[in-house]
Amino acid sequence: MPQVEIYTTTVCPYCVRAKQLLTEKGLVYNEISVEDSEVRAHMVARAEGRRTVPQIFINGKLLGGCDDLYRLNASGELDQWLQGV
Repeated sequence: MPQVEIYTTTVCPYCVRAKQLLTEKGLVYNEISVEDSEVRAHMVARAEGRRTVPQIFINGKLLGGCDDLYRLNASGELDQWLQGV
């Protein structure tokens, strides 16, 4: 099973949408709140300077945000990510 990490905040509607799609795909994910400034700084460093949430990582590789997740799902590429291809 792929390792999925999602950086979120409590007030982010895009985080809710991304988590909903991950759940619909049957994925278990590790949710990391960026309410703490040190955690946010770590996310920004991992996400190649991106400051928006959510930021999603699959098997340690940056997938991107909510729009990226939905785009990859629509094209079928998300399944390849989940298989580690």
